[in-house]
Amino acid sequence: MGDFWKRFSRNRGAVIGLFILLLVVVVAAIAPLLFPDSPWRMVQRPFLPPFEMSEYPLGTDTIGRNVISGLAYGAQVSLLVGLVSTVVSLLIGIPIGALAGYFGGFVDDALMRFTELFQTVPNFALAIVLVAIFEPSIYSIIAAIAIVSWPPVARLVRGEFLSLRQREYVEAATLSGQSHAAIIWRQILPNTLSPIIVLASLMVATAILLESSLSFLGLGDPNLMSWGYMIGAARTVIRQAWWLSFFPGVAILLTVLALNLIGEGLNDALNPRLARKGK
Repeated sequence: MGDFWKRFSRNRGAVIGLFILLLVVVVAAIAPLLFPDSPWRMVQRPFLPPFEMSEYPLGTDTIGRNVISGLAYGAQVSLLVGLVSTVVSLLIGIPIGALAGYFGGFVDDALMRFTELFQTVPNFALAIVLVAIFEPSIYSIIAAIAIVSWPPVARLVRGEFLSLRQREYVEAATLSGQSHAAIIWRQILPNTLSPIIVLASLMVATAILLESSLSFLGLGDPNLMSWGYMIGAARTVIRQAWWLSFFPGVAILLTVLALNLIGEGLNDALNPRLARKGK
């Protein structure tokens, strides 16, 4: 663990990204303490500019809601959707990729054709259709993002399994009488975790962007404040009240940038070749 942190900390961008992400997580966690009132509650006159009142440092929106409160509660939605949808994508993609790469042949062909079926439709378009069919809610958004996000996981895991299944330790496990399930989950899968972890960090960022885009189009959960909804609600008054789009946009930018920087740092720290060079 110490060696991993040393390699990770050599990447300054990754450390900065981790700091930004931790800040977003803390703000999301303590949002109810910082802003006990609902982010939907009208607290002042509409279009209060930022930095005019200490109680509302980022101003108010078109109907007088606290912008900074919306940002804090929006962080909860973005992180929740990003993390949960990524976990669901991994739970779908890893088994499919593992089975395809390990058994090969007909199993590989069938599972890869099934995977390609989901890749023929653009991710965003498919997500819009799925959310519209199941009605906008936090659950339908998570499900839609997970459904459009698992194919890259399956392809990555398949490629790793194809390269690892011929290794000596796999052959030794086969000769010792271990079952296929034991070889897949105990022998091969642990050696594929590094690229999966890196991909997962990038998938969280992509999921946050997808959720923001859906909310911008009015397909977000109507009961939850989100960054995408804030930008979408302010698009008609962008010249009159620039801050209503600017601050949520900056929040999305920083969070996604932080996750991408962390992904690069994880790639450097978990890459065995780079690890050997660092010694």
